[in-house]
Amino acid sequence: MSKLGWIIAGVLVVGSGALLWQVMRPAPSQTGHSMTPPDMSGIAEGAPIVEVKLPDNLASLAQMGERAFNAKCAVCHGANAAGREGKGPPLVHKIYEPNHHSDMAFVMAAKNGVRSHHWRFGNMPPVDGVTDADVKAITAYVRALQKENGVF
Repeated sequence: MSKLGWIIAGVLVVGSGALLWQVMRPAPSQTGHSMTPPDMSGIAEGAPIVEVKLPDNLASLAQMGERAFNAKCAVCHGANAAGREGKGPPLVHKIYEPNHHSDMAFVMAAKNGVRSHHWRFGNMPPVDGVTDADVKAITAYVRALQKENGVF
């Protein structure tokens, strides 16, 4: 077989393998990693969107983050980051797992705001009066809540 024949055969094998992998892998709904927000049609305006189990203990950084979250974030994202229907999404949700939204994503969101891209709440404006250190603490609090609730 010529060199060109080997190249063509190699491309066909790799392409067939990639196609087979795509066909055989489970759908996102079967793996639990879909980034689709939950159905919120039966939730009253301002009510929590998800139920959040609180950790027994928070590290000191997460405790500081809880205070900052309550002062700056809870008005939209709800108590314990459970979200508020009509106001803002829950941060205790697989959409915000560290593999999809890194800690730096929280810093950038607070600093610059965020265009709506997963939820129907509209764009998030920048948060006035929070420092990068505040957001680092808030993120530690949110990650502690996420971990307690099986988000990661």
